[in-house]
Amino acid sequence: MIPNYTNVHVKFKLNNISYNHEDLMEVAYSYVKEGYPYQQELGNFLLDWLDEKDYVTANTSGSTGKPKKIKIKKQAMVNSAIATGDFFNLQPGDKVLHCLPSNFIAGKMMIVRAIILGLELDMVQPAALPLIDYDKDYVFCAFTPMQLKNFAKYLKRIKTAIVGGGQVSDAIIELIKDKKPVVYETYGMTETITHIAVKKLNNFIDSDLATITHFKTLPEITVSTDDRNCLVINAPYLSDDKIITNDIVKIHSETSFEWLGRYDNVINSGGIKLYPEEIEKKLRSFIKEQFFISSIADDALGEKAVLVIENDKNNLDNSIFDCLDKYEKPKAVFAVSKFIETKSGKIQRKKTMELIKL
Repeated sequence: MIPNYTNVHVKFKLNNISYNHEDLMEVAYSYVKEGYPYQQELGNFLLDWLDEKDYVTANTSGSTGKPKKIKIKKQAMVNSAIATGDFFNLQPGDKVLHCLPSNFIAGKMMIVRAIILGLELDMVQPAALPLIDYDKDYVFCAFTPMQLKNFAKYLKRIKTAIVGGGQVSDAIIELIKDKKPVVYETYGMTETITHIAVKKLNNFIDSDLATITHFKTLPEITVSTDDRNCLVINAPYLSDDKIITNDIVKIHSETSFEWLGRYDNVINSGGIKLYPEEIEKKLRSFIKEQFFISSIADDALGEKAVLVIENDKNNLDNSIFDCLDKYEKPKAVFAVSKFIETKSGKIQRKKTMELIKL
């Protein structure tokens, strides 16, 4: 029997204390009134989750446009929590670590999973390097790429970790390749109630090697593409309608796909389609600063690829572009002292491009 969103699992604990529905309401009020900012965010979400409405509101990331509030059915969030629990074999009483902001969907879902699945949740202040009890073992944790990078040497006490909210660089993958926990990159968005698919990043076995670049969907989720080659998600327990994305993918089966980039970012240069995210992946190990690939108008090509780096000046050696195919090489490099980012830390490419004086 699928739990209802009004249920609080009898084995649920928050920071080592058991709570029922009424107790959790009280602690939520306490957090909102007297807590630190991160506890106030947790308290506000708990009050939303425990009220009589059958939905919560959440903000989209705003990485490709203006952030917007959307309504998400609480029962769909319960269903998502169960799917994650089934995929990662999470059991009542498992200890999990929560170090994400509770005002974004990834943080909200860590709380929902604990309440519904009966997990023992340790909540710490979100930070680039969360301060935790390094002698404590955890079954499950979710990180941002920056947190995973900073936390890499402390991962031995964690069994399974997921990372989302941005691309995971080759440098980070190198850091975790020999670490104990199995680390998965996630694919998802606010509209899909966090991840609907995951991709293993380390601890490979022989059967993994043929599908090392593939995202695998969670139970009862299938995928296809539209006429733009963008991902279409069929997840009946999350949404009554199919979810049409702007992510260009290569489908390998109805439950696996390879992510290529955003439709919004594709560059048509002289009739050749360039995928900025694919170019960025090739360059990431050579450039320590933040950067991205974009385009500017060109009389001959229509659009030409350019690289934008977060720096006061362009200090790149052109030899780093030798790893790229002929048509992928940027035709110009621009330096911007500070990128424009969303509240969740994602680069706003179009707004940052507006800072460049051509």
